[in-house]
Amino acid sequence: MMVKNKIRLVVIGNGMAGIRTIEELLKMSADEFDITVFGSEPQPNYNRILLSPVLSGEMAFKDTILNDWSWYEQNHITLHTGKTVTQIDRLHCLVETDDGIVTPYDRLLIATGSNPIMLPVPGIDLPGVLGYRSIDDVEKMLAASMPGKRAVVIGGGLLGLEAANGLSLRGMDVAVVHLCEWPMERQLDKVGGGLLQQALEQRGLKFYMSRQTDAILGETSVTGLRFSGGEEIPADLVVMSAGIRPNIALAKSAGIHCERGIVVSDTMQTYDPKIYSVGECVQHRGQTYGLVAPLFEQAKVAANHLARYGAMRYEGSSVSTKLKVTGIDLFSAGDFNAGAQDEELLLQDAARGVYKKLVLRNNKLRGAVMYGDTMDGPWYFQMMRDETDVSEMREHLLFGQMHIGDSGHGGTAAVANLPDSVEVCGCNGVCKGAIVNAIIDKKLFTLEEVRAHTKASASCGSCTGLVEAILANTLGGDYSAQPSKKPICGCTEHAHQDMQQTIRERGLKTIPEVMQALQWKTPDGCHVCRPALNYYLLAAWPGEYADDSRSRFINERVHANIQKDGTYSVIPRIWGGVTSPAELRAIAEIAERHEVPTVHITGGQRIGLYGITKENLPKMWSELVEAGFVSGHAYGKSLRTVKTCVGSEWCRFGTQDSTGLGIQVEKMTWGSWTPHKFKIAVSGCPRNCVEATIKDFGVVCVDSGYELHVGGNGGVKVRVTDFLCKVASEAEVLEYCGAFMQLYREDAHYLDRTAPWIERVGLAHVKRHIVDDAAKRAELYARFLESQRYSQDDPWKERAEGKEAHEFTALATIA
Repeated sequence: MMVKNKIRLVVIGNGMAGIRTIEELLKMSADEFDITVFGSEPQPNYNRILLSPVLSGEMAFKDTILNDWSWYEQNHITLHTGKTVTQIDRLHCLVETDDGIVTPYDRLLIATGSNPIMLPVPGIDLPGVLGYRSIDDVEKMLAASMPGKRAVVIGGGLLGLEAANGLSLRGMDVAVVHLCEWPMERQLDKVGGGLLQQALEQRGLKFYMSRQTDAILGETSVTGLRFSGGEEIPADLVVMSAGIRPNIALAKSAGIHCERGIVVSDTMQTYDPKIYSVGECVQHRGQTYGLVAPLFEQAKVAANHLARYGAMRYEGSSVSTKLKVTGIDLFSAGDFNAGAQDEELLLQDAARGVYKKLVLRNNKLRGAVMYGDTMDGPWYFQMMRDETDVSEMREHLLFGQMHIGDSGHGGTAAVANLPDSVEVCGCNGVCKGAIVNAIIDKKLFTLEEVRAHTKASASCGSCTGLVEAILANTLGGDYSAQPSKKPICGCTEHAHQDMQQTIRERGLKTIPEVMQALQWKTPDGCHVCRPALNYYLLAAWPGEYADDSRSRFINERVHANIQKDGTYSVIPRIWGGVTSPAELRAIAEIAERHEVPTVHITGGQRIGLYGITKENLPKMWSELVEAGFVSGHAYGKSLRTVKTCVGSEWCRFGTQDSTGLGIQVEKMTWGSWTPHKFKIAVSGCPRNCVEATIKDFGVVCVDSGYELHVGGNGGVKVRVTDFLCKVASEAEVLEYCGAFMQLYREDAHYLDRTAPWIERVGLAHVKRHIVDDAAKRAELYARFLESQRYSQDDPWKERAEGKEAHEFTALATIA
């Protein structure tokens, strides 16, 4: 038998970008590569993000290690630490180190990172002058950081301020020298920078702004600094933090095309097709990146192409910034310097130390600066990346997202001060301490990783902002929120929108066809992607696609909600909450015959029967169907209920027949499958007894017609609806309701409630399709009605008649 030779992959750089690429590659093609890694530093891969906490004494170096020695051994990776590659022979595909090690490659990955910029001034070579880029730099700073000694940090950017704060916490007298008028000018405007400087001065830091260093003073070691104007200040330690420069010397010496960085394509390939590059040494579409999130996105793309999947492109990254100084809340993202075409929204509260600036262009968010209250930073950042139209939320945009989590809007410092026992995710009962421990112990960097390990924000998603704030607070400055196109799960590199688009454009009509077309990594998918694929196919081809019950969750497979003891609830549909003595009598008799332990009036104006065994479900359904009932779909990602009040028929405040209209709406919409559960209410007057303004679609009757509301949410995180429009007739209510549901069905991601969907796409997007464009509304309504032709077959009746009987058959027991 012929043995297949492995592909020899050599990685130059044992840092976060290079090793992340290997981690991604091992997930795809673990057995196809013979991997060799060269690292100039003597340590295994560690987290450079956490150098500042090590400097300040908040962490030990061992807590920053991402991949220990055993990881390399377990994955059969040859690791050379303390070895610097000095030559790349592209003709013979060899690399050579400074001590003569020669290694051949079939594919080469350059991840040489960056070097700190050391200013070319007299005295730069004196003992006591350090850069700030590695753990070696930190250890030298710690050795020099005697209490009472004087340190000067040159550079008032992100890293410089973190270094200054760390040295101050070690007891040194610290001054920051900066060329510009205010610190962090690349991330903050003048007001925000001034607030930051004031806060750091209160902590004991001194600032010398608009100063240019002319020379570092001293004979045998550093004694001070002299500025270009002649002013001198004392110093025992000088830390250079004036920026970074891509480390491209090796690549240039090998003839690889470089500009500011190593120039790569969207596949992270250099001009040499055998050589790829990722990280801070890279220049992509004219941009270089110094934060970790873009580097990890690059790593995923590079791994995809090294593994010959060829299904991903790197299209650049949006980045956000948070300062790693305990107790100081600072966030910035995008372009916050307003131009002639831009608008500024400003909020400044001097007493609270809060400053917010949002920059808009054409009703889309272009940049944000936040100081003092940064909880909504991830929300603003997501709107920037999604290019959300904010015209409908302008008046409250500065005040933030109103339902980001249980802990409110106290800012990231408030997140840091929350006790570990505080529950963050109400859906899954996850506390802050569990999230923080998982981030530290499991070396997590992304929201998806936190979801996978803790389930926090993995259900309704409304605590996502708070989870991201905890992630940002724990990781610090290099944390950046997820890319806008996140893979749906580990089985694929593709996002929800990719699947929706591919299914429609290529006419794919089975789950295997989609998996083959999008190069799924696993043959059968998983519990995350299969239900999503099943839904997208069902929504795209309602008359052709056969619903795959194996790709549904247990409640939808057996058409009943499983309870904590393993029994099920049965909740028949009661149209608009209106029943009769005959129906009540039938339910009572059925409950008695089956010895139902609990009969409960639900919040959706229905009657729930609890404690039914799975084997008994078809028999009970048969009796309910015979009495005239259909499934209430209380278990499904579907229309749940249409709540109504008695309206003008009985209520002296009622303005319209809300009960009759609600029944019409429910009979039109029942049985429809949606991305998540969908609730409707029709209120007979503005007193809103049935809470129409916290439903997915709400109708409030008024004397002159009907007000329509969308995107509400009750439960753990309450969100009030957005006003959609006002219509004059019941027929229009039905049309707008059907069109809205169809737009949601076709446009939202699986498991998106209407509230986060509308916040992602913007209310203006919904109005353009539903309110402003009558032809588009009519098309959506027609597609909804067409899909309902195939959805309104009662699943209880079908299963009472024997369909999928295996689901309800008890397993045989062996005596």
